[in-house]
This record gives sequence, structure tokens and C-alpha cells, in this order.
Amino acid sequence: MTAAWQEQASLKALNTFGIDVAARYLVRASSDDGIRQALAAAAQRDLPVLVLGGGSNLLLTRDVDALVLQIASRGRRVLGDVDQRVVVEAEAGEPWHPFVLWSIAQGLCGLENLSLIPGTVGAAPMQNIGAYGVEIKDVFAGLSALDRQTGEVREFSLEECAFAYRDSVFKASPGRWLILRVRFALSRTLDPHLDYGPVRQRLLERGIQQPTAQAISDAICSIRREKLPDPAVLGNAGSFFKNPVVSAECAERLRVAYPGLVAYPQGPAEVKLAAGWLIEQAGWKGYREGDAGVHQQQALVLVNHGHATGAQLHALARKIQADIRARFGVELEMEPNLY
Repeated sequence: MTAAWQEQASLKALNTFGIDVAARYLVRASSDDGIRQALAAAAQRDLPVLVLGGGSNLLLTRDVDALVLQIASRGRRVLGDVDQRVVVEAEAGEPWHPFVLWSIAQGLCGLENLSLIPGTVGAAPMQNIGAYGVEIKDVFAGLSALDRQTGEVREFSLEECAFAYRDSVFKASPGRWLILRVRFALSRTLDPHLDYGPVRQRLLERGIQQPTAQAISDAICSIRREKLPDPAVLGNAGSFFKNPVVSAECAERLRVAYPGLVAYPQGPAEVKLAAGWLIEQAGWKGYREGDAGVHQQQALVLVNHGHATGAQLHALARKIQADIRARFGVELEMEPNLY
């Protein structure tokens, strides 16, 4: 093996909730060969494998009796530059936000609304990350993934990824595909998306009427820092629940009962509700049980005040789900993966 295996390794620093559990084995792989070698060694030892990127979409509820494979590959490059369209590629282990900043520094537009999202490039397509009106699918140009069943590398097109709201073919088939690198179609011409959330207002407050990609990124970073806690200070995984999509009839019923309902039409028949608004209306904002709590500034975020276990945070999440179901007749789905 080219990479060293650690036994009974703490994962506290490798998940943004800061949950202190142990992995039976931990190995960091920085290349395709290193990944293949780790998977082969795990198979020889009959070990299950948990693939880990930045640990920003994961809630660990127990020790991990498996090989934890941390993807640590690095690299970003321009593959094609024709007219205003530029295709860039990044390795799966690249931290997401620095990659976004790199793309902006190259004069490329398209990723600015996805600024300051934690995690890695390889994790981004898993749940089709999105923010402020833009999702990965909007700028996607393909990816390379290792098929853990056959050992072959397969190229995926946009259609083959089956992207949906916080979903993809990779999330639907957990354990099969290991994303190695991702390609994005960016532009040298800005097509600003400013109408979701307070982005436009923040730019106007700064006296910016004709924003650049950098200005949009800066505004979104400012908004996110106000709303979301820094995982280095307060353990969290960002938004813990998906915004539920309900029928237009359900949304209208709720709007009659709650005139301040925050909702976004998704075509003529469906409406996306703001999960944070529902949770706040139910009185959970700032709630705390021991060290497991709901953030004081953003009800959509569960936080670890220091020594909460993953099981305690999961129990709190289930209480919130049950309350929202009882009050509003709406099902909340957790975003982080549970282990």
C-alpha cells in the first residue's frame, strides 16, 4: 500500500459536526491508484468501505466498523476554451469553495452563487448541491466515476446523472460509484442569478447595480456568514433538512392558515416551502437539548455545542420532523447522510 492505514482513528476532525467517533481503519488516497489500492485491500480483508470527502454532509451516529477512505486528490485545470464557453475540471478531493474562488479568478462565471458551500468537488454532484437559484446541474459538463462493482471508470453526461432536487443517480446507488473528477461548463460572460433570497438587496446595499461574479460571490459569502455558523466554531452540516416540495393545493391551504408562509412556485402544480420558516414557526429556533441544538440565527441548521453525539442530534431531528408533520402536515427529509 502506498498510503498508510491508521487503526481506531478519530474522525472528529474529519466531519463538520465534530462528532468524536472512531474508524476501524482510516486511509487517505490522493490519486486514482491510491483509491484502487485501498478498495482492493478492503476487499481482501472483507471490510466495508465508507468514502469520505469533506465530511460536511454526514452525521455519524456510532463508531465506524469499516475502512474510511478519505478522498484527498487535488488538481484543477482548463480543458477547453471556445468563444465564451470554458470547460474546467477539478479532482474530487478539491475543497469546493476554494475551487469556486479559483474559477472566478480565471474570469469565469457560473459558480458564484455556490460560494462558501462546505465540502469537496467530488461530493457536489452527489446531492446536486444548490444555493440562491443555481444548482450543479446548471453548470455541469460531465464527470468520471469509478464503478466499484467492476473496477472500470465510467464517464457520465448530464442526463445520465439524473439530477433532481438534492438528488442524483450517485445518491440513489450508495456504495457503487466513487466520483474521481468533475467537469463544469462556465462562461466568460456573466448571466447573473439575483432573485433568490436577499442577493439583489445585498448588492444594492453595497451600491452595486451591475455586479461582477466576484461581487455576487462576496455578497453571498456575506449572507451565508450571517445565517450559518462556521463549523470550525460550532459544529454543523449546514442546512439539515431539505426544503419540502408540496402540491399547490397544500401550499394554498397553509397560506390561508399562515399568511406569512415562505414558498416558491415550482411550476403550476408544485410549490417548494422554506423548511427553516416552518421550523421557526414551530418554535424550534434556538432550542437545545444538552449539546444538541438548533441554531439561534437559522432554524434550518442543527448544531453541536461541543459534546453532542450523532445519536443525540439524530433524535432531535426526528422530534422536529414529527412536530412539523403534526402541525403542518408536511414531511421534512434530512439532507445529511446517516451512518
